[in-house]
Amino acid sequence: MVRNVNLTIDGLSVTVPEGTSILTAARGVGINIPSLCYLKDINEIAACRVCVVEIEGIQKLVASCNNKVWDGMVVHTNSPRVREARRINVELLLTQHNCDCPYCVRSGNCELQKLANDLGLSHLNYHKDIIPSTWDNSFPLIRDASKCIKCMRCVQVCDKVQGLNIWDVSNTGSRTTVDVSLGRKISEADCALCGQCVTHCPVGALQARDDTRRAFDMLNDKDLITVIQIAPAVRAAWGESLGLSREKATVNRLVAAMRRMGFNYVFDTNFSADLTIMEEGSEFLQRLSNRESYSWPMFTSCCPGWMRFIKSQYPEMVKNLSTAKSPQQMFGAVAKSYFAETIGVDPHKIRCISVMPCIAKKQEADIPVMNDACGDPDVDLVLTTREIVRMIKAEHIDVNSLEEEEFDSPLGVSSGAGAIFGATGGVMEAALRSAYYLVTGKNPSTDAFKGVRGQEGWKEAEFDIAGNTIKVAVASGLGNTRKLMEAIKSGKVQYDFVEVMACPGGCTGGGGQPIHEAQELAAKRGDVLYGLDKVNNLRFSHENPSVVRLYSEYLVKPLSHRAHELLHTDHEAWEMPLSPHLKK
Repeated sequence: MVRNVNLTIDGLSVTVPEGTSILTAARGVGINIPSLCYLKDINEIAACRVCVVEIEGIQKLVASCNNKVWDGMVVHTNSPRVREARRINVELLLTQHNCDCPYCVRSGNCELQKLANDLGLSHLNYHKDIIPSTWDNSFPLIRDASKCIKCMRCVQVCDKVQGLNIWDVSNTGSRTTVDVSLGRKISEADCALCGQCVTHCPVGALQARDDTRRAFDMLNDKDLITVIQIAPAVRAAWGESLGLSREKATVNRLVAAMRRMGFNYVFDTNFSADLTIMEEGSEFLQRLSNRESYSWPMFTSCCPGWMRFIKSQYPEMVKNLSTAKSPQQMFGAVAKSYFAETIGVDPHKIRCISVMPCIAKKQEADIPVMNDACGDPDVDLVLTTREIVRMIKAEHIDVNSLEEEEFDSPLGVSSGAGAIFGATGGVMEAALRSAYYLVTGKNPSTDAFKGVRGQEGWKEAEFDIAGNTIKVAVASGLGNTRKLMEAIKSGKVQYDFVEVMACPGGCTGGGGQPIHEAQELAAKRGDVLYGLDKVNNLRFSHENPSVVRLYSEYLVKPLSHRAHELLHTDHEAWEMPLSPHLKK
């Protein structure tokens, strides 16, 4: 039984379990001790020294993040001595930080900037010494060494949560910084581009490549037809940085904002999520009927971060992947073939732009073999949720005053099954709903496969489909994925179908989503998507009338020759740098 401890923090009597940190105890009673490097259970190393407090009877100030409470402790979190030490520590951080705030992507949402403002800093008393930054700015993930405050969050998130060890400490003494591990260039590393290092960086030292200027250039070119698609998870998060409540931040209000910007057609990636289910679900059933011809389990192929992970960490299992393209890429292929023919335009004039919760999607669009519709890239440009918000602000659009508007047709109709793609387990559930129908000719209960829902990092379940027992697993976060893959390799577990998403919680927690200090919102955003599924009149991908029409008018049927040409790909046709342990 855990013993309670009684202490006093800023004059308040506090009772917490033994072993609680001072920082956690203070925040539990509404006393905010500022910090920069702290991430609960991940990074509690007291590197920044911003969270120092004064304890009566102790001569030195102590870091509150990694010191535990004791009975009778008396803590002062903002005494004159603490404030002075905190101010000096922040000033010293600023001497090695590039303070070009007006054009930093984190300006207004930077933990260091906020802390400096809260401390009332108006000038520095010390000489600045900025580390010059060199980086391949064509890579989807950008690191600016001149902004790094050496908090180690990126290192710890990549190591402890994602298990990829991409970042490490470089150099010594005053030249110490964080860089790609093992002396590699980022393009040579086995980075999954999950972007968790970006969303956990407190400043702008890590960011996604900014493609907003390219998007504006496309919008301003009157000879081009701009087609934009909105991913499932974007609708659950886009309003957070614009001050909209979740009730008001509907996807139809985002559609209106897109039209104000000048996009010619606004479509829904949920449509192609439904299309993905038809292809991937049919592929799964085809493999089941020819089980001896395939390696098992079959893996989903929707998440490009997961695709980079399996190709660099478990290349021998790439053959297990579904050949289906992701919803993003399927949409681009359909837009530049079927849709182009429908409206009678040259597909080379179409520019397909995606709004995604993901950084890895930028790389996916650039894969050379993703060009099956007309020879041009299926998708021309990918914007993160954060980037589309910056574009809305740049266009001075008052989102509060916008009326809701519908998606364009025919690529704007979608089911609730398409909406849940953005949550961990959503792809699996949507696929099983339609697989059941394809086998039995009847729809299952809409909650028949809810056993794959939830935020656990590795879930498994068994379902009966027409007398066939289907064993499935769902993983989110690459650290959890590695445990799953090792168990599969060793034979400890056997599954028929496995869904993997690189980011914890799925796309709702993606590396391109809005960043909020000390908040993990994947679960809340996922609840939004399940809520949208519940109120949708369409709950099954196979009932999407636009998907049915696409097959009847153009693709013939799932897995047809034309469907394979447009909607499937060869995962072996492009390479990833291998994990260091595979190079030995």
